[in-house]
Amino acid sequence: MFGLGDLNLTYLVSITAVSLYVSTAAVALSAAIGLPISLLVGFRDFTGKSAVTSLISTGMGFPSVVVGLVVLLALSRSGPLGAFELLFTPEAMILSQTVLALPVLVSVSLSAVQSVPQDLRDAAFAAGGTSTDVALLVVREARYGIVTALLAAYGRAISEVGSVLIVGGNIVFSDSTSFTRTLTTAITVEARKGNIETGIALGAILLALVLGVNALGARFRDRTPGRNGRGR
Repeated sequence: MFGLGDLNLTYLVSITAVSLYVSTAAVALSAAIGLPISLLVGFRDFTGKSAVTSLISTGMGFPSVVVGLVVLLALSRSGPLGAFELLFTPEAMILSQTVLALPVLVSVSLSAVQSVPQDLRDAAFAAGGTSTDVALLVVREARYGIVTALLAAYGRAISEVGSVLIVGGNIVFSDSTSFTRTLTTAITVEARKGNIETGIALGAILLALVLGVNALGARFRDRTPGRNGRGR
């Protein structure tokens, strides 16, 4: 046996692995979708831009259980994505966490992109830079905010409980390996069973993971060359 209560090593490793896999995949998907949106909205002026920005900010407060219900309906047999049979799988959890993390990532990274001085962009264009060149320059200058956006999105994803319970089903196999149970849902289960010490131990592991991810993000950010070719 490992640790407290009925917590064993196989169980602990599997729920931690599921948490990391689902959250990392959700943030990667959010970044693939969200960063281009941030650059597009940040670079271009168009009718309704303020409404789009407000909608993105509003999305940061989406209730997780509502997101879970929407994803559940979309993935159910009668839903538009029912043919893929993703309900009660890690992929369904990735989808729900992506919906929750995406507004956070877009909102924070958009603020970082918009904070880059317009004069710098104009100078890059004047020097003969293409739109791609200027976009890469803006990303470089906004890297601190973009890394912060990724970390905020990861924190939102890995700490999620409600939506992953709804679409994932909190499934554990008979050999104590997890299929869709994460650290957060395991904490909920242990608390309901009255195993408070076990729940606290799992919470400490979750906190250590979040702190570790933030430390790696800060290290990557600080090692990136600054405007003068040096890390800040």
